[in-house]
Amino acid sequence: MKNMKNMKKMLGFLFIMGALSSCDLERQYITFNTKEKVDKEYELFHNMGIGLYGNLPTPLDGQIYFDSPASDESNDVWIGASQSVNNGSWNEYSWDGQEFQSLYNSIGRINDFLNPIAEIDLDAWKLSPLESDQLKYTTYKYEIANLKREARFLRAFFYFELVKRYGGVPLIKEPLTTSTDFSGIKRNTLNECFQFIVDELDSTTQDEVNCLPLAYDEINSGRATKGAALALKSRVTLYMASDLYNSLDQWAPGYEHPELVSLIGKDRKTLWKNAADAAKKVIDLGVYTPASDYNIIGKSFTNSELIFVRRMMGQSNNFEWENCPRGYLTARGRLNPSQNLVDAYEMKNGSKFNWATNGEDPYSNRDPRLDMTVYHNESVFQNTQLDISVGGANGAGPTLDHTTGTGYYIKKFIDSGLDLSQNKSSYHTWCFFRISEIYLNYAEALNEYDPGNPDILTYVNKTRQRTGVNMPTIKETDQVAARERIRTERQIELAFEGHRFWDLRRWMTAVDVLNKPLRGVNISYEDYTYQYTLVETEPRIFLPKMYFHPFPKSLLVTEGVDWPQNPLWEK
Repeated sequence: MKNMKNMKKMLGFLFIMGALSSCDLERQYITFNTKEKVDKEYELFHNMGIGLYGNLPTPLDGQIYFDSPASDESNDVWIGASQSVNNGSWNEYSWDGQEFQSLYNSIGRINDFLNPIAEIDLDAWKLSPLESDQLKYTTYKYEIANLKREARFLRAFFYFELVKRYGGVPLIKEPLTTSTDFSGIKRNTLNECFQFIVDELDSTTQDEVNCLPLAYDEINSGRATKGAALALKSRVTLYMASDLYNSLDQWAPGYEHPELVSLIGKDRKTLWKNAADAAKKVIDLGVYTPASDYNIIGKSFTNSELIFVRRMMGQSNNFEWENCPRGYLTARGRLNPSQNLVDAYEMKNGSKFNWATNGEDPYSNRDPRLDMTVYHNESVFQNTQLDISVGGANGAGPTLDHTTGTGYYIKKFIDSGLDLSQNKSSYHTWCFFRISEIYLNYAEALNEYDPGNPDILTYVNKTRQRTGVNMPTIKETDQVAARERIRTERQIELAFEGHRFWDLRRWMTAVDVLNKPLRGVNISYEDYTYQYTLVETEPRIFLPKMYFHPFPKSLLVTEGVDWPQNPLWEK
C-alpha cells in the first residue's frame, strides 16, 4: 500500500507539472562519425531547436480574451474566463492554472534540448581538408551554439511568464525523470527567479562574438535576436523595480513567506537605474524605429518597429468572425473596448477629452490612434458607416453573443479587408516586443531614477509623433505629472497588446482602477442626431490577493507538493 501511495504521489505530480520530462529518446543523438550520420544528427537537433518556438503563446487565439477584459480595457460579451476575476469569485479552487502546466511543459522541452545525452560530433566535417566541408563545419558549429542561445532566451521568456503570475516558482534547469525526487522541489525566492532570468538573457547578449545575431535572413525571421533578448530584459527589470515587487507591507503585511513575492532589501533607485539602462541598450542598437503606420500593428510580420513577434500558424479569420462588428454577416463583436479606455484618448490638440465640452461629437478631433484601435459609432467598416445606436444595424442585438456590451468594437488586429462572405483569410501577427514599448519602459524607469532628465520627454514623445499620429508633445517635467502622462501613453499606445492587466498590478493601482464599474455608452438616434449617454455596463471587483495568481488548490493538496500559497488567498 505504501508503494502504491508513493506511485500515486509521483504520477499526480507528473500530471500537474505537465509532463516536464519528455521522452529520453528525443535527446539521444546518433553518434557516428560519417558525414551522412552527422547530417541527420544535426537535422534532428536543428528541428528540435526550431520546434521550441511552437510553445510560444498565441494570444489572439485565447489570452487576449482574459488579459484585456480582466482589466479596464474591454468587456467580453461571451462571459469568458475573465468573468470570475471581475466579479470576485476567482479562487484557488476554481482556478485550473492551465497556463502553469503549459509553461512548465515548454521549460521541460527546453531543458531536454539544452542537456542532451550526447553532443553532436562534428569531427567528420572538422577534420576534412575540403573547403566546402570546412564551411559546413563552421555553419553547423555556429548554428548549434546559436540554437542553444535561442533556447535560453525562450526559457527566460517562459519563466518570466510564470513569475509575473505567481511570484517565486521552482527553478527547474535540468531534465526531470521518473527517478527525480519531486518532494524536494520547492518554490525559489522571487529574487532567485528574477536573477536567473536576467542571467539567462545576459548569457545570450553580453559576449559580442558569442551572442544572438541582430537579424536573420527572411527564411529565419521570427527567431530570437539580440534585440529580443535585450527587450525581454528591459521588461523584466522594469517589473523588478515596480511597486508590486517591493511593497509587500502595503497590501499583505504579515505574510509568512515574503521572499516568494517580494524583492527584500533591494535599493529601488538601483532597480530603476537597471531598468533604464536595460531599455537604453535596446534603443542604442540603432536597429528599430517606430513604423510609419500605426494601423499595421498586428497585421505585419516585418517592419522597422518589430523586435520579436509570432506569426499565427497559417492563414485564419477566426479573430474577424469573433470580433468584427455585429450586423456584418454573423460576426459576433466579442471583445468590446470600454468607455474607460476610449475616454483616455486625448483631443487632437493634446487636451483631455471631456464629455461636458466634447460630448456632442465625441469622436471627432481625437488622438488618431483611437480610430486605429476602436470601431465606434459612425466609424467606417468595409465602406459602410457603423450605426451602433439602439436598434441600429450594428447596435445591441437580441442575443448575448451578437451584441456590443459597451457601444464599441475592437479594430486593432482585425483585417478589415477580409471578405468573410467568401470565407477569406489572412496571416495574423502577435507582437511580443516592439520599440514603442521600449521607449516607454525607458521613460518610465528614467522618470523614477532621474526625474527631469530630458530623455524622458524625448522618448515618450516618440510614440506620439510617428507619421499618421503626430500628437502634440508632452512637456511635463515634474515627476508626478510625467509619471501620469507616461502611464496614460502606455494605456493608449499598447492597448490590447497584453500590458494593461499587468501594468495596473505592478503599479499597484489595480485596487483603485479595477474596483470601479466598467463603462460604456448608450446611443440613441433622435431628430436626425445621435445622442450619447454614459452607462455602467458591468460592476467590477478587485481584491488585493489578485495581485498574484493563486496556485490551484488541486496542486497544493497533491501529496509531495508542499508550496506556500500566495498572499491572502487562503484567508
